[in-house]
Amino acid sequence: MAENIGVYEGLFILDSNRFARDHDKVSKEVEGLVEAAGGVVEVSRLWEERRLAYPINGQRKGAYWLIYFRAPTSKISELSRACEINDTILRQLFVRLPHQLVDAILAHAKGETTEEEPAEEEPVGAGA
Repeated sequence: MAENIGVYEGLFILDSNRFARDHDKVSKEVEGLVEAAGGVVEVSRLWEERRLAYPINGQRKGAYWLIYFRAPTSKISELSRACEINDTILRQLFVRLPHQLVDAILAHAKGETTEEEPAEEEPVGAGA
């Protein structure tokens, strides 16, 4: 029986102090957790750093890291557990993307355009 592979959006709230000290190491650590669970990272980037609505583990600020990845559905609970015991990750959320929207969402996340730009129209009353 073939493994059920899904495309997921993962949002991580990271310890902003650790992220500020070494953002490359922290981002690679998060990507490594996804890959250790059998996932393949498609897009990985910082969304924003902001003040949290309430303190989490004594932290008042967090770095929001967004990852789109493909992974076996059966490994998501394993990935979630690995994130829970990681000191750098304050919270995480995984959402499986609907298969109809995967290409458009990944293209947008990568900064690619999926539609052609509309041609400029001449203003009404312009010309002869």
